[in-house]
Amino acid sequence: MSDSILFTNARLFTGVDDAVIGSAAIWVEGRYIRYVGRAADIGPVGEAVRRVDLGGKFVMPGMTESHAHISYTNNGPGDLDKTPVEQAMIWSIDNARLMLGSGFTSAISFGSVHRIDVYLRDAIDKGQIPGPRLCASGRDIGATSSNADLHPDYARPQMEGLGMLADGPWAVRKAVRTLRKNGANVVKLFLDGEGLSNHAPPGELTYTDEEVEAAISEAHARNMRVATHSRSAAAVKQAVKFGADFIGHANYLDDEAVDMLRRARDRLFVGPAIAWEMQFLANCESMGFTREAARNRGYEREVEATVDAVRRLRAAGVRVLIGGDYGLNITPHGTYAKDLEYFVDLFGLSPAEALLCATRDGGAAVDPSGMLGTLEAGKYADLVIVDGDPLADIRVLQDHRRITAVMKDGQLYRDLTRANPYLGSADDLASPRGAVTAGSRLAEAVLAGE
Repeated sequence: MSDSILFTNARLFTGVDDAVIGSAAIWVEGRYIRYVGRAADIGPVGEAVRRVDLGGKFVMPGMTESHAHISYTNNGPGDLDKTPVEQAMIWSIDNARLMLGSGFTSAISFGSVHRIDVYLRDAIDKGQIPGPRLCASGRDIGATSSNADLHPDYARPQMEGLGMLADGPWAVRKAVRTLRKNGANVVKLFLDGEGLSNHAPPGELTYTDEEVEAAISEAHARNMRVATHSRSAAAVKQAVKFGADFIGHANYLDDEAVDMLRRARDRLFVGPAIAWEMQFLANCESMGFTREAARNRGYEREVEATVDAVRRLRAAGVRVLIGGDYGLNITPHGTYAKDLEYFVDLFGLSPAEALLCATRDGGAAVDPSGMLGTLEAGKYADLVIVDGDPLADIRVLQDHRRITAVMKDGQLYRDLTRANPYLGSADDLASPRGAVTAGSRLAEAVLAGE
């Protein structure tokens, strides 16, 4: 049986730039792309290659969720570490499936409950469960009185699920070493706080320079990458100064912070993760806050500051990524593509520019070797087939019914966003569900939407 498949009659967005190629073809062989471009230019194709006519559907690279919390269980911000680990693991398996089915073929973890992300990553890599490529973090590292220090002293002992409290450079190094021992690729480090926190607001640095240097140098020495929670200019500058790889939030920037980010733009990425602020403002009353209280906590000002920050970052050539804090009760799993809408409607990007942030730039963040994020010959076959045009309406990607199929590593998936895609009826025997290889005879049925 051939392991090659040729998609034809596609509208193709390669992610290399904002262009769209009509009447395009994509030839996938195994886990790699062999050809992509105008169908008229492909040249001879052997009879063994399966052919699938996409009927003009839109094909784009797989997206990256750059601030992923796959182990969060759609609960409130104060309850992140209160779900029993057994239940959180079951939820997380569902969340990984849902993320892939939503068109996100890669993800960068920005904090995991327990060691769930590491085990998820390994199970996904082994093909045991469907999910995105995952740069897996462990538990958050934070100082006493940081945003990782969730519980008051009278509630001690500290719950084991989310935060690792470490004070002093040697304790911080030990925490990083512990994450390495337990298989994490990414270290999540809290450098300042959150508007809802009474003891760790944005702008109040929770680690000294010595501690941050210890954490990042230890991580890099052990071939790990570092993601920081940095809302304020001071926390952003601390992250850049000591070599962080991914900076989350960066809401409040001064000229010095922007200049530092500009000079480091070739080695780091920034994700504003604006969904939390937007949804908190929209749902504050259901969370026990009046609109005035939300305003007093600074969230309206934070949104305004973030709009300005993104404008300045893009002008400076800093790569800005979509994604952030999905997995809470107000930002549930499966709604990741909402970030694209924020990038267009709030930040003023065109739909094509937003897609480039999600695909080209997100892929570069996950894999610096350049194998992800664009559809080019020789790269991994990660793509999304859409029944609609995201360049005309970016909201199309929020409608799971419009995601015809997702391919990761040359393997096709359909219906992963159904509540239980493994259930079926006798009619389904003629149209198998789930994962199939690129060259399988099942591919036509998967793409036909039967």
